[in-house]
Formats: sequence, structure tokens, C-alpha cells
Amino acid sequence: MKPYLTYLSKRLLQFAVVVFVGINIAYVVTHSTPINPVEQTISAATAYGSTSPEAIEMMRRSLSELYGLEGSPWQQYLSFWQRVLVGDFGPSLSAFPTPVSELILRALPWTVGLLLVSTLLTWFLGNLLGGLAGYYRENRVLRAFGVVTAGLHPVPYYVVAFVMLLVFGYLWPILPISGGASMAADRTDVVGFALDVVIHSILPVLSLMAAGIGGWFMGMRSLVSNIVTEDYVTYAELAGVRRGKILRHYVMRNAIGPQVTGLALQLGAIFNGAIITEQVFGYPGIGSLLISAVHAGDYSLVLGITTISILGVSTMVLLIDLLYPLIDPRVEAA
Repeated sequence: MKPYLTYLSKRLLQFAVVVFVGINIAYVVTHSTPINPVEQTISAATAYGSTSPEAIEMMRRSLSELYGLEGSPWQQYLSFWQRVLVGDFGPSLSAFPTPVSELILRALPWTVGLLLVSTLLTWFLGNLLGGLAGYYRENRVLRAFGVVTAGLHPVPYYVVAFVMLLVFGYLWPILPISGGASMAADRTDVVGFALDVVIHSILPVLSLMAAGIGGWFMGMRSLVSNIVTEDYVTYAELAGVRRGKILRHYVMRNAIGPQVTGLALQLGAIFNGAIITEQVFGYPGIGSLLISAVHAGDYSLVLGITTISILGVSTMVLLIDLLYPLIDPRVEAA
């Protein structure tokens, strides 16, 4: 138990350092932009009428306090971290005076639901079929599936998304091509609304899965192909152990370790797939919100989304990192 506690403390320290450095980089980058949110808000507020200098100055002081831009750069930096620790990123410039945290909380479930489901499904199916293809190497169906996935693997997922949008949205219009749910959906009907959300997510999920399953398939097939030549597998086959049991307990179990590490990295990059996918399908998630914030020069919202992404990515990697010694006993927790 003590070695694992030591391992845990090291990983938690590493997690804290990564989060701290990442958020600081995001802070420096966003505050290096030439956009002054206070002056931009004042310009938008006074564009359609004259305002007294006293009222403008009062507005400037109030907005500086809201955006955490009062005092010296060091005081602004400390104010920023005080806000981060309580989840307060100030008001959004593009949706003033709505808080940034409120906008993120509205969009985050859509992105996490879409990308988490597609990533886990892709990982599970890719490893399952890849393991079967590596063990049953003469199976024609699995070999044909390998050829198809190998062909799709180098294709960018947004190209697959556009193709699916054209096929299932225009040539054979059987699925919705935009939005996370129907505009007229009754949100009080939980079952009906959930079904509507699932139907709207089919195309985005399939586009991400079609482009990503090949990597998992080929990786697991390669690992299994190497493991089946090991002496303990050959001995089990000669001893008359059922092939299904050999595949589950001797082959797949030993091959899954590196794939779990790959899953951690994939979950760590989960927000990378949000931007283009959500733009193609008009999905109301973090990616669409980030693009809107960049176009509007809303650096408070950009900083808030970046901070949440850093925390989410680091937390997922930490969880997989902590579970890995429990999954694979060959890894020492030290």
C-alpha cells in the first residue's frame, strides 16, 4: 500500500504542476492580445447615443472591476487566480453581462457527452475487433474490415464528417445534420428529449468513430499478433485450453495495457475533436462556443474555456495514470 501512496503523491504533484503551468500560459496568451474588453464594451454601449464623460468613467471603473483589470499586472494576476479558485471568470464580453461560467456550463455537457461516447465506443470496438483479427488471422470478414479501417485511418475526421453530412443529410436525408436537438423539442419530456438528442448525435459520433477506429484496430491487431507467438500461448493451445479462453485471459489481457495508455492520451485530447466537428454539424458545445468567443474577441470566455479544458484533460490523464498500476500488475506503483 505504501508504494502506491508514494506513486499517488507523485502523480498528484505532477497534476498540480501541469495545471498551474497550463493555466498560466493561457493567461499570458489571452492577456497579450491587443483587445481591451473594457473599452470595447464601452464603445458598444455608447455607439447609439451620447453619454456623459462622468457616466463613461463610472462605467469604465465598474467594468475594470468586473473583468479583474484593476491595479498593477501583479494585482490583476492575483485577482485572476482568486477567481479561478472559485470558478468565476467574470462576465462574457460577447454575451454581457452573462457570466463566463454560465455559458461554459451550458455548452460543456454537449461536448463531453458527444466526445466521451465516441471515444469510448471507438476504443472498445477497435480493440475488440483488432484483438479478434490478430488471433483469428484467417478470418476473411476481419481481414476485409482491417483493409477498410486502414484506408479510413489517414483521412481527417472532418472530411469524413462532410461526406456523411452530404450522404445522410442531402442524398439520403434520414438523419438531422445540425444542432444538438430539435428547436421544438419538449425538454420536460425527458425520454423524448433524450431520444431526440441521441438522434442528432448519430452523425457526429459516426464521423469521429469512422476516422478513429482504424488506429485502435491496427494497434491491437499488431500487439495480439506478437503475443500469440509467445511460449505460454503455444503451451496453452497444446494443453487443449479453449481458444476463446486463451484469447480473453492470455492474449487480450496482456495486450490491453498499452491501449489503456493510448486511451488516456486520447481522453486527454478529447477537446481537440470538438471544434471542427461541432462547426460542421452546428453542435452547441464547447467548440462552437470557443469559435464564437474568438471571433468576438471575448478573451474572458476564451480564457475560461481554455482553463476548463486544461483541468478536464489533466484530470482524465491523472485518473487513467492512477488506475494503470491496478489494471496491469506488471507496472510497479513507485
